[in-house]
Amino acid sequence: MALELQGVTRMVGGRIHIHPTTLTLQRGTMNVLLGPTLSGKTSLMRLMAGLDAPTTGRIIWEGKDVTGMRVQDRGVAMVYQQFINYPGMTVYDNIASPLRLLGRDKAEIDRKVRETAEMMRLTPMLSRKPLELSGGQQQRCALARALVKGAGLVLLDEPLANLDYKLREELRVEIPRIFEASGAIFVYATTEPEEALLLGGHTATLWEGRVTQFGPTPHVYRQPADLVTARVFSDPPMNFMPCTKAGHRLQFGGLAHAPAEGAFAALPDGRYTAGFRANHLELNRHSGTAVQFRCTLGVTEITGSETFLHLDHGGDRWVGLVHGVHDLPAGEEVTVWLDPAHVYLFDAEGRLAAPASYAVQDMKGAA
Repeated sequence: MALELQGVTRMVGGRIHIHPTTLTLQRGTMNVLLGPTLSGKTSLMRLMAGLDAPTTGRIIWEGKDVTGMRVQDRGVAMVYQQFINYPGMTVYDNIASPLRLLGRDKAEIDRKVRETAEMMRLTPMLSRKPLELSGGQQQRCALARALVKGAGLVLLDEPLANLDYKLREELRVEIPRIFEASGAIFVYATTEPEEALLLGGHTATLWEGRVTQFGPTPHVYRQPADLVTARVFSDPPMNFMPCTKAGHRLQFGGLAHAPAEGAFAALPDGRYTAGFRANHLELNRHSGTAVQFRCTLGVTEITGSETFLHLDHGGDRWVGLVHGVHDLPAGEEVTVWLDPAHVYLFDAEGRLAAPASYAVQDMKGAA
């Protein structure tokens, strides 16, 4: 079983919502759509579900062209941010409602409701009404109603966005377990890179209606294909600065320099864009190869055990995420350190020229 999008596009009022997209999602896979608001995640899911028709291209489900097929004939389930439960019904009746609409017999309905409730850890709540449940239990009820009919494709459109932190963490752990038990194709939309990493599986990064990269989640994170993907799959977005390679030397942003070693050594001489993630900046030198940068501090944001530093380095705006509480005055000069092992290089077209050496080692270790 597979879902294939073949050159699918979507235009609304003359505006392109989805650029030509080709994707294949296999049975029993978790697939994350990662991108900022208005990047096209919901538009792509609506095409997968059959709620909208593509302007061009085809959608193939289990080898059959379903491009013009009604959503109710596709065996698709979709869960949104909002808790869509029937408040006047019990949890049992909420879960049973799709099966009753399909005309299933009473014994089958009871068996499937109880199996799904057990999988979702809702068995003790079957006689309750949705408003008697916690937020996480309400969302599990909505998920159970989506899963009970045995849909081969389950679409989750930022289903945890409206929950508080504790409930989000609880369900983030449970969703992979639910996914494995169902055997369906799961597609999960999120704006949060951390959520994509926690869910695993495969990730498609989206930006302004384009899928910029699709592949195993750790690979997309560690080896982003281009600047846009690197920006999308970093929180805060990846920091950038100009870089020049000349012989065996890399020069960053004017003054700082480092040896061009490893993958950098094979690159042609020329101009590049160096990128690095916020958590790789340090206030103290922890590596003998780390490069020093003097920056002007804008503001600090203390989150508890960590501090965000908003920095200006020669006109390049950076964000650093450092451990500990650092209440530093705005406007002062601060020195930060960066190990070149954490630096990515992108060419003039924005394509990945050389991945960070730490990422390559991580991928080898995971293989």
